[in-house]
Amino acid sequence: MLSRIDHVGIAVRDLDEAIRIYERRLGLRSTGRERLEREGIEIAMIPIGESRIELIMPINPDSRVEKFLQDRGEAVHHVAYATDDVRGSLEQAGAAGAQLLDEVARPGAHGTRIGFVHPKSVCGVLTEFVEADGQSGA
Repeated sequence: MLSRIDHVGIAVRDLDEAIRIYERRLGLRSTGRERLEREGIEIAMIPIGESRIELIMPINPDSRVEKFLQDRGEAVHHVAYATDDVRGSLEQAGAAGAQLLDEVARPGAHGTRIGFVHPKSVCGVLTEFVEADGQSGA
């Protein structure tokens, strides 16, 4: 079901500065920003090949990303895998013993559907399944 790495999420304190760093130092270009009020974050996507870097900045003190930054500082936050069926990917991981943070798919950025697996279940890495809008699975 998993087809490729969709993106690598990186927690940052200052989204504008992080975008400048990726653009100036690595020659990459941000393709847009989105605020996810429900999650308490603002993100910017930076395409690279068939994948992307997702820069994630908290926009309120209750955000999980704010807690992550307080505990670990700016760092890789998660790895996201493209799937054609988030529900099926979550069910498969759960059946194999993974601790799920999401029992069902939920809305993500840019019209996607997402679901997370606890880092303790995947070698210490917060793992996200991402399904593009219009694909199967509910």
